[in-house]
Amino acid sequence: MEKKNFTVGVVISTYNSPAWLEKVLWGYMYQTHPADEIVIADDGSRDDTRELIDSFKDKLPINHVWQPDEGFQKSRILNKALVAATADYLIFTDQDCIPRKDFIETHVKYAQEGYMLSGGYFKLPMDISKQITREDIESGRAFSYSWLRKQGLKRSFKCTKLSSWRWFTRMMNHITPAGATWNGCNASGWRKDMLEINGYNEEMHYGGQDREFGLRLVNKGIKTKQIRYSAIALHLDHKRPYKTKETMEKNMGIRRETKRTGIIRTPHGIEKL
Repeated sequence: MEKKNFTVGVVISTYNSPAWLEKVLWGYMYQTHPADEIVIADDGSRDDTRELIDSFKDKLPINHVWQPDEGFQKSRILNKALVAATADYLIFTDQDCIPRKDFIETHVKYAQEGYMLSGGYFKLPMDISKQITREDIESGRAFSYSWLRKQGLKRSFKCTKLSSWRWFTRMMNHITPAGATWNGCNASGWRKDMLEINGYNEEMHYGGQDREFGLRLVNKGIKTKQIRYSAIALHLDHKRPYKTKETMEKNMGIRRETKRTGIIRTPHGIEKL
């Protein structure tokens, strides 16, 4: 792979899910392009998460950024992680997304000044999510369609995301009807651009805060690239007790206003304007 002259970091959001986070961190141990830094944005997890993260600090370049548990405050902790990060280029993902070995390499390959990248994920059912081991991740078989089928995965069109044929993934990136948006589980861009839009809107709780962040990047003039079939992560199953109708409606209203006004810097971000 062509050597790029910038540093790359990964920001992983987490909250009280050490079993899933452990599988994700295993994924970053076996990357073909290692991260220069991994910032774990921890929205108030208990000591068992801290102990897990500490156990990886001799294996990965981890910076654990923690804040007290005051309900769902993902936007706030992501802003703290963004400030704490030092890498030129940042990949944002979650505690439930195991990266394929070429995950960072793919983001670096497609990185370009003036662009953000929109990646994808393949969602696993709960039974397979639980049974995946470190060896499954290290060997790469956890990302193999044939292996997952043997574990009981049902056949669907979404299984095409597991293809490693580059000609096919490039074609699918091009023809997919899905928009290239900022997806919190798999998206990347330049840290300087993220700071210029004042980070995430901390008024927003669960539901669409990532999309609103991406809208302001676009308002700034950042273009998008679709890599949802190239940069693949396995999405482990989980419940979402923090999802409410009220927050979803509020966030949708903020997103509409961001699009209507063309605002670039949120007044509720890293700096409170």
